[in-house]
Amino acid sequence: MNSGYDSGSGFNSGFNYSTAKKQLSQHSYRWLITGVAGFIGSHLLETLLQLNQRVIGLDNLSTGRLENLDNVRAVVGESCWAKFTFFEKDICNISDCKEAVNGVNFVLHHAALGSVPRSIEDPILSNASNVDGFVNMQVAAVEAKVKRFVYAASSATYGDNPDLPKREPNIGRPLSPYAVTKYVNELYADVFSRVYGLSSIGLRYFNVFGPRQDPAGAYAAVIPCWIQQLLDGNTCHINGDGETSRDFCFVGNAVQANILAALSDKPTAINQVFNIAVGGRLSLTGLFYLLREQLTPASPEIGHAKPCYDEFREGDVRHSQADISKAHTHLGYQPSHTAEEGLVETCRWYMAQQACGHKNAGSDPPSVIELRSH
Repeated sequence: MNSGYDSGSGFNSGFNYSTAKKQLSQHSYRWLITGVAGFIGSHLLETLLQLNQRVIGLDNLSTGRLENLDNVRAVVGESCWAKFTFFEKDICNISDCKEAVNGVNFVLHHAALGSVPRSIEDPILSNASNVDGFVNMQVAAVEAKVKRFVYAASSATYGDNPDLPKREPNIGRPLSPYAVTKYVNELYADVFSRVYGLSSIGLRYFNVFGPRQDPAGAYAAVIPCWIQQLLDGNTCHINGDGETSRDFCFVGNAVQANILAALSDKPTAINQVFNIAVGGRLSLTGLFYLLREQLTPASPEIGHAKPCYDEFREGDVRHSQADISKAHTHLGYQPSHTAEEGLVETCRWYMAQQACGHKNAGSDPPSVIELRSH
C-alpha cells in the first residue's frame, strides 16, 4: 500500500517551501498562532522562531500544554525565544482575540476542541470553541487588516463520501458535531472573504502526527498512544481487522503548508481549501509493525509485541486518502516526509524522552483512541 508521495509529478518550482523560507529570512513579520501550546501550534512556533520571525501566541491551555512551549524554548534558544509573546487567553472572548491580533501580519488559527467523540459527548462546548471562537478570530482579523488568515480545517469534512482519494470539492454528509464545526469554518471563511475581503486559506489536515503529540488524556490519537503503550510494555488494541487505513501526515508537512499558505500571492490559492497529507495510505496493522520496528531499540521485548484485534467501532471511516494535487499546484506544497520517514523521527523523539525519564503526557490513560483528522 503506497504511503509516500511522488515528488516527480510535475512540480511547479516557481514558489515552494525553499523560496518561502528564503523570503522569511529577508523579512521579519508579525504572526499570531492560536492554539500555540498545542501539538501543531508549538511546531509552527518552533519553525517561525527559527526563521527569525516575531510571534504572538494565544492559548487558554484547555488542551494545550506549557510543556510544549518549554520544549520549543529549549530547541530554539533564548535569542529566538525573546521574539515570542504568550497570551493565556481564550478565542471565545472577542476582546482577547482583538488584543492578540493587534499589529499582526499573518494569523495561523489552530485553536479548537478536536476529537469526534468529545464533540458527540458535548456538542455545545465544541461549537462554542470551533464555531463561535472561529468567528471571533475572523472578526478580529478583519478589523486588524491582517494580510492572510490561515486556518486548520479537517478531513472530517468529507464525512460519508466513500470516494478515494478525497478531492476538495467532493464532500459528503458530516458524521459528527466536530465535522459540522469544521465545515462551518470553511463556509464562514468563504463568506468573510466575499463580504469583508478577508484573505483566507483553509488546510484540511489528514491524521497529523509527530513529536510532542499527547499520547494520554481522554481522546488520544492513535500514533502517540501506541508508541507510549509499546514503550510501557502494554498491549495495543486495533479496532476491526487492521486493514482500516489512513493518510498519516508528519507534522513538518503541516508546518510547510501553513507557511506556504500565508505567503502565497497566487490568485488561485487565495480563499481556497486544500488537502494537506502525503497522498498515500497505511493500514493500522502496517502502522503497528512499523512502530514496533522503530521502537525495538528501546527494549528488545517490544520486538515480540503483537496487537490485539477488537470489534469494529461504529462511526469509524474505513479508508481515508487525500489527493494533494491542488495544494501541490496552487501552493507549491511538496511533502518533505513520507509516513514512514515521519514515524522514524517521531519514534526517535519519544524514545529520547523515555530515556531522559520524561513522561510524554498527562497522567490520565486514554479512554478513546482516535484515528483523528488532525
